[in-house]
Amino acid sequence: MSDSDGRLAALAATAERATDAAGQYLRERFEAGRLDAEYTATDVKTTAAVGAESRILDVLETAYPEHAIATEESGYHAGRGDVEWVVDPLDGTNNFAIGSPMFAVAVTAVGAPGTPNAGESLATSLAIPVLEETYVATRGGGVRRNGEPTSVEDGDTVSPAQATVACVIGKPVLESDRLATDHDAISTAIRGEVKRLIHTWAPIVYWALLAKGGLDAFVAFYPDRREQAAGSLVATEAGCVTIGDGPLSVFGANEATATLLWERATAVLDGQPVPRDALEE
Repeated sequence: MSDSDGRLAALAATAERATDAAGQYLRERFEAGRLDAEYTATDVKTTAAVGAESRILDVLETAYPEHAIATEESGYHAGRGDVEWVVDPLDGTNNFAIGSPMFAVAVTAVGAPGTPNAGESLATSLAIPVLEETYVATRGGGVRRNGEPTSVEDGDTVSPAQATVACVIGKPVLESDRLATDHDAISTAIRGEVKRLIHTWAPIVYWALLAKGGLDAFVAFYPDRREQAAGSLVATEAGCVTIGDGPLSVFGANEATATLLWERATAVLDGQPVPRDALEE
């Protein structure tokens, strides 16, 4: 094992400890029915998310006190070094709050700003607490599900017409009528080509399904960084065909599905998604 591989493995092990700690806490809270939440028109906040994040921070700050950490609940924790941690302590908050088990935790090490690997996902751990499943991936090292290698090849190979596809959007789409219209057009175009299109508010769960071959493709439009940093690494290391970057990306279990979805999505956008810097403030 090279020094680089060893370092990635150490980062992955830390991420896994963090998601294990948060996942165990969330599972206990969920099973006990303590799902207290504060609702707004566009979001849900739970005390469980704060508790999960606290447990993740304890692990990360103990292992790498010098690293910066970007979290959902408490914001940005400044640091130094060539790694930054991106944390989603409770993905699928609304599901958790209403008693649905479709929620997850994600902790990802990415290259820090100003470094050669800036913004690149290096190692990640995704945990689905109720299913007791954990997916760990490192750049160039594949994906393990509960310690065993997994890939998109573990599922059935199907044609695009038989595919089940997940679609996720991020906050920019919720805040822009222009992007919302684009997303509706993409959804309509894709829906006509596949067996089933799922709009998910718990993308980490569906990234995991894609990694083990259960889902056939994933389409992301202006995704939130917390989920995308983790999900894109898991999908790539699980063997997905990846097309696109930035605001629009497609991850397919096979080339035919990925290519078709990309062609249909970009066709309704005249070839290109709206760039972020063109959005109205």
